[in-house]
Amino acid sequence: MTRNDFVDRFGGVFEHSPFIAERAYDDDLVRGETLTVDRVHAALVAVFRVASEEERLGVLRAHPDLAGKLAIAGELTEDSRKEQAGAGLDRLSADEHARFTELNTAYVEKFGFPFIIAVKGLTKDDILQAFEKRIHNSREDEFSTACGQVERIALLRLQSMLPSA
Repeated sequence: MTRNDFVDRFGGVFEHSPFIAERAYDDDLVRGETLTVDRVHAALVAVFRVASEEERLGVLRAHPDLAGKLAIAGELTEDSRKEQAGAGLDRLSADEHARFTELNTAYVEKFGFPFIIAVKGLTKDDILQAFEKRIHNSREDEFSTACGQVERIALLRLQSMLPSA
């Protein structure tokens, strides 16, 4: 697989952050290997973890607010749209939407990046409960938690793209 093919295929696994796939390929973390979920995920995560804090913050900031303006305007990436719809975030009542908006605003003001959670398998109530708990974290703890969630989202996306073994 060429570099361009690899980046075209996996550049969006970390939301709007193709530099991760570019570096994984350039660092020879995947070339010549059978592309499995575990191999590609390990390569992408290795790059993400050694990226500067500013670069990781950029990855976090590339994620949309849950049930936010981009969702309402229909401007989410296809992956994000499917993930949010699967959790019922596209079917919120007016009161639920108001609560998500309130929490999104408070969270971004406190931490400087959107609330990120791997929503697959969660309900809107699960997400709201996690939101309300995590907003009380320290910035350091929440940065770490959000990075872990980004890695989980990447894994889930890769599982829909590649074989496991």
